[in-house]
Formats: sequence, structure tokens, C-alpha cells
Amino acid sequence: MYHPSTSAVQQVAGTAAGVLEHRPAGRAGDTAPETVHFQRCTWCGTAMYHRLLCPVCQGSDLRTERSEGVGTVRHSTVVHRNTPAARNVSLIEMAEGFVIRGRVMGPPIGIHSGDRVRLSTAKDPVRGEPVFQLIDEPYRAWT
Repeated sequence: MYHPSTSAVQQVAGTAAGVLEHRPAGRAGDTAPETVHFQRCTWCGTAMYHRLLCPVCQGSDLRTERSEGVGTVRHSTVVHRNTPAARNVSLIEMAEGFVIRGRVMGPPIGIHSGDRVRLSTAKDPVRGEPVFQLIDEPYRAWT
């Protein structure tokens, strides 16, 4: 049975390879302990999420940056599988230009393309996906 040393575990825990990383909550007014990290190609400037090579220029020189956590819902669908209640799975286009899959809090039928969202402090405990919340309530006509 393999037991990694404590130094190896600490190195892996500090990398930005994961979806969410914990920020220290020591700053005043800092209420969001989670952030999303993404890569940006140093050659062409393309922002991407969790890639080994740039999809535009195939460059491997990628730098890791932290997202502000604000984005727009590009597509949302309701899933009834493997869960006791319906949930939504959404593709979120972040302000930095990359797309990430996550869940938006709220009634699944009330989430539409074009809604603005912000990264929440909550994290999906089962799937480990980022959880977003609506920034402003949409004012839609009854259809």
C-alpha cells in the first residue's frame, strides 16, 4: 500500500490544477473563499480552462491566472438523472473569455441564457463543480 509523504501532499494541494482553490479569509470584506483558476497562452493570449495546450496556436507555454468569478450563462439544461431532485447544468462564459461547466443556484427552470452569474461560496459536494448564483433577478414576461 502506498502512502505519500506529507511534503508531496502539500505540493499537490497548492497547485492550481483544481477547479476551486481556497483563499485565506484574513482580508477584511473578503467573503468569497473560493476562486477559479484558468490558463492564458503567453503567445496568443487565449484564455482557456484546464488544458495542456492552447487550442488556437497549440502552444504549451501557459500561465495560470485567477478569475474574478463573474460570467454569463451561455447554455443551461435541467438534469433529472442520479439525483433525487432536478438540477441544472450550465455552461458559463467567464468575463476573462473561457467557458466552464457548473451549477447555478435557484429553480432549474428559471435559469436562462444571458443571465449574469457570480461564483458562490458554496461548492457542489458530490461533483466538485463550481456553484454560481444569479447577480440580478431577471425581469421576464410570462410566456
